[in-house]
Amino acid sequence: MIIAGLMTGTSADALDVVLAEFVFGGHDSSTGTHSDASELGVRILASREVEFDQRLRADILRLLEPGDVPLSLVSSVDGRLGRFSAEAVQHLCAESGVDCDLIVSHGQTVRHDISDGVVTSTLQIGQPAWIAEATGAPVLSDVRVRDVAAGGQGAPLVGILDGLLLGEAETPTAVLNLGGIANITVMAPDQPPVAFDTGPANALIDILAARLTEGEEGFDRDGRLAAQGRVDEALLTELLADPYYRLPAPKSTGKEHFHADYLDGSLSARTHLGEHDAIATVTALTARTVADACRARDVTRIIASGGGTRNPVLMKRLRSDLGPEITVSSTDEAFGLPEGAKEALLMALLGWLSWHGLAGTEPNLTGAAHPRIAGRISPGDGPLTLPAPLDAGPTHLRILH
Repeated sequence: MIIAGLMTGTSADALDVVLAEFVFGGHDSSTGTHSDASELGVRILASREVEFDQRLRADILRLLEPGDVPLSLVSSVDGRLGRFSAEAVQHLCAESGVDCDLIVSHGQTVRHDISDGVVTSTLQIGQPAWIAEATGAPVLSDVRVRDVAAGGQGAPLVGILDGLLLGEAETPTAVLNLGGIANITVMAPDQPPVAFDTGPANALIDILAARLTEGEEGFDRDGRLAAQGRVDEALLTELLADPYYRLPAPKSTGKEHFHADYLDGSLSARTHLGEHDAIATVTALTARTVADACRARDVTRIIASGGGTRNPVLMKRLRSDLGPEITVSSTDEAFGLPEGAKEALLMALLGWLSWHGLAGTEPNLTGAAHPRIAGRISPGDGPLTLPAPLDAGPTHLRILH
């Protein structure tokens, strides 16, 4: 089964697209090999990061700020992102010479509302009907909402992928993603896995990077901006006092909390602070909050992915905060999975699970009352015909080459 996974996260800088071929428990006709009956194999046929045009990105970022916006802007971005997604997957399929059996589109999260630790609503836009109409393939979307309706956080969903990739952990291990928001999945021997957002990864860094470069860069490329500044310990201490970091897991957050006005509330009283010192400080905030979350769970190994891993200043600070007793590697090294393809692969995996009648969320990871099949399906050109549900899902995911 060939599935396209489409993902755009809280950094809102690009659409990640992956074409993945899944082989479950048995013969792989591509290689002639056999695998364990409970193993799900996946071969990444192609992947690409498709940058948004300047206008679309600016409008998405406007929707991510907590202020009121016109409904016309929400509707406009919903349609434009849907058409952008359709074109991106069409091009990748054409270049790769494959047709998709299913497309899974996460869409852009523009609201993730939380009250007293309970997610009351989550909204992803990027109309899937445009994708289904353009490609003729069925499209799975709205993958978070059912988990939220069942009392879960709806985020992070990546725990299902992390657990299948890692299998039985021999030592307490955190699988880390450094996107706009940082999240970890922690697995340890004889303990149930836990997943949660640790706090901002690139969310606050990106705000300052855009200001420093007058909008030319939406992120701190190679950590060059932070490298020019010094960490302001007083500002770092104030930022670390945010109550979110002390909340128990499972928990989730987003730009509804960590946004420009939030940051400016702390910066406004520090007019003496240089812009490079400010970005160095929020970079240190990301590293410290991730390190604190990992140390609190006695993690000895971290497997990292996401755009933040391409920031050497952030990664150096993280390793320093963790100390030499905690090793840090990439998903490329640990699993043979390119870090830039991981989130889109998660979407493809959720599609495979839903297509076969299997839950894509787990209560111990999101806090939901029950496991739930993720998403809703927009039919393609033909009638929608699902296979018979599987009695049991995979216990391990192997990256095929």
